Amino acid sequence: MNQQRINDDSALPTGRMPRPVMFVIVLCALVALLDGFDTQAISLAAPDIGAAWQQEPSVFGTVFGIGLFGGLIGAVVAGVISDRVGRRPLVLAGVLEFAVLTLLTPALATSIGSLEVLRLFTGLGLGAAVPGIIAITSEYTPAKSRASVVGLMWCGFPMGAVIGGVLAAWLIPDHGWQSLFYVGGVVPLLVVLLLWFRLPESARFLQVRGDTTAASRTLARLGVQAEDSGPQAGTDSARSPVADLFRQGRAATTLLLWLASFLTLLMAYFLTTWLPSLATGAGMRNALLAVSTLNLGGVIGCVLIGRLADRYNAARVIAGAYVLGAIAVALIGRAGSSGTTLLVATFVGGLFAVGAQLCSVALGATLYETRLRATGVGWGIGAGRIGGILGPTTGGALIGAGVTVPTLFLLAGAAAAATGLVLFALSLVRRHADGRAPAPASLDNRVVTS
Repeated sequence: MNQQRINDDSALPTGRMPRPVMFVIVLCALVALLDGFDTQAISLAAPDIGAAWQQEPSVFGTVFGIGLFGGLIGAVVAGVISDRVGRRPLVLAGVLEFAVLTLLTPALATSIGSLEVLRLFTGLGLGAAVPGIIAITSEYTPAKSRASVVGLMWCGFPMGAVIGGVLAAWLIPDHGWQSLFYVGGVVPLLVVLLLWFRLPESARFLQVRGDTTAASRTLARLGVQAEDSGPQAGTDSARSPVADLFRQGRAATTLLLWLASFLTLLMAYFLTTWLPSLATGAGMRNALLAVSTLNLGGVIGCVLIGRLADRYNAARVIAGAYVLGAIAVALIGRAGSSGTTLLVATFVGGLFAVGAQLCSVALGATLYETRLRATGVGWGIGAGRIGGILGPTTGGALIGAGVTVPTLFLLAGAAAAATGLVLFALSLVRRHADGRAPAPASLDNRVVTS
């Protein structure tokens, strides 16, 4: 069995990942896939639900938004709790809640109001699981490949959106919108069983908490040889982990990360929500294919950008990708009636802008030490979800005000470019902080930088 040694931040500082560790990361990717599937499924089911309930499409704006709001609350609350009690319990509880509520949606959703309540609590469940899977993946990944591995894990999200689209096209016409929620509930229940038996707690969390025996047992099961890394600082329950995101020189890093998360999901959710409607000039078929090329480009871009981010300054690499992506996103609005131009522009926009957005999730995991990682990631995701809520609603308001399609995509490109500038500023802040900070005396005072 491949044996590795543990260092002060990762269970795998060097060498190849043992297969059991790789399987853990695949499990985390499955949870991300469920999130992407759910986000796409409700938007695809909405027309059929509206027809069945005799509701106008406009009323579903609040249905989409409240699900994202639930995800925001779930991420920020669960991030803090995960740094107290562990990553694994929150992942299990979040996926279980999501599975049960999704399975019950066809029976309980009888009006827009009841659907909104169900979407709120479904979002809470998925949001609660996300900080945990990002933290676990980060803490079981060698530092030298963390950006690419965490980013690759998060590619499960766009892949879930693609799968949701394919299943919706197959299920809804013949079996109704309820069938999509039955599948979306049964599959997560099976995933929960898999997580229960195969998802371990983060060994780094156990060590920081002081439970070195449990950490050693966990690492042994995964084929990792634990090394005594010295005394570990336990979690100080008297201090607020959220407040700690602004202590010891972290304030600028935290605020810039939040701003980048806000801007990138503002752009991403605007594209995924309105692209099919705004690109119909190139034909409905091309407009629908554009969503797939956008997501496909994002997955490929995430892999390429992540590899570069592992070798060079991660924040600057991702910032550069955003700037290139901004140009392609702006050009989507210039496609007009050309299906070829539309598909090329969406693929390139996905390659750089969406690929950078996926990698920015990994970047957030590198900026905080173990005891604050889930809190930092959760609150960063929460800030992003605010942008995710405003993206579709702001787009709807601008469309209602008569803003032209080229201008709309130009604004989306501007949001991508602004994200790049924010991340470039973040790289300067981290470089300045690294130059001034003395060598850390303990793990609990150390900030991991990209």
